[in-house]
Amino acid sequence: MKKEIHPKYYPKAVIKCACGNEIHAGSTIEAMHVEICSACHPFFTGTKKIIDTAGRVEKFQARRAKAVTPKTAKTRVSSKNKK
Repeated sequence: MKKEIHPKYYPKAVIKCACGNEIHAGSTIEAMHVEICSACHPFFTGTKKIIDTAGRVEKFQARRAKAVTPKTAKTRVSSKNKK
């Protein structure tokens, strides 16, 4: 390996999750903060929960509710009835 071109390696780097879980692993970053880890991720825990950090789920549900409720009851006239 060439000297002085590689980043410093931390064999005991700490990864902290928002749920409070701490993982110790080797990394080039000494400390990391993550929003979700394997201890709280729905895929690994088997629980069904919505993970939303930017309000995207609420925006989608609002758009869906608006689209489902009919604004006016319009009836379609088929081409057969137009004669």
